[in-house]
Amino acid sequence: MPDRFRSWLTGLAGLVGIVALWWLLAVTVFDGKSMPTPPGVLRQLGVDGLGFYTKNFSGTVNEAVLGFLWGNGLALALASLVLLVPRLESAIMQVAVISYCVPTVAITPILYIILGPADDGGASPTAVVLAALSVFFTTVVGAMLGFRSADRAALDVVSVYGGGRWKQLTKVQLVAALPAVLSALQIAAPAAFLGAILGEYIGGVDRGVGPALVAAGQGLMVERAWGIMFACALVAGVGYGVFGLLGRFAAPWASGRGRA
Repeated sequence: MPDRFRSWLTGLAGLVGIVALWWLLAVTVFDGKSMPTPPGVLRQLGVDGLGFYTKNFSGTVNEAVLGFLWGNGLALALASLVLLVPRLESAIMQVAVISYCVPTVAITPILYIILGPADDGGASPTAVVLAALSVFFTTVVGAMLGFRSADRAALDVVSVYGGGRWKQLTKVQLVAALPAVLSALQIAAPAAFLGAILGEYIGGVDRGVGPALVAAGQGLMVERAWGIMFACALVAGVGYGVFGLLGRFAAPWASGRGRA
């Protein structure tokens, strides 16, 4: 049996086992309480329809993408700046650690007061900033570790031929850092989506995953809340998988593919 087929079969068996356990707990331990059955969630998904999820997820995905681009763009720029100006490393790492350690629950209301609500039909500034903060630390650390993994001999060759730090960065270190950067982006994709959802919880948007979850909770619509949860997992998984595939094709040497 091929390894890939065996891996898929194992994953499918695990998924079936989790659903079976969920169903068993829903009809026994949590009977009549807060855990719906799988058929109940599927039934609610059908009732809500594709339009409900498209309407609420489109805005949140847009906010997550904006935050993803801003957060990762700034992180990669600062990580590259450290290579050109090494004295800035300590300050940039301190900023990254602070951004990671600040409690989201504490900073969200402050951001909302400063940035205000979303414009009519526009993205929530609070959600975009939280999405950016959610990815900044991971990408800074991943990029810096990737840059440092560059082959010392290759850097010396560039230096011998008259190249400075900029040439070393563009000719050697960017290529060496590509697998680490793509791995960081792979983790950042679902993190940005989660950050956008958290940003919506404070308010300021008429529709989105955050408001939909709040409305489902206030209305005691358990099946809808679980359906939204699984849809969130699907969107986050797609983002994670896209960058995983990109890493396999853009940097095949990192996993041994493409070697003789």
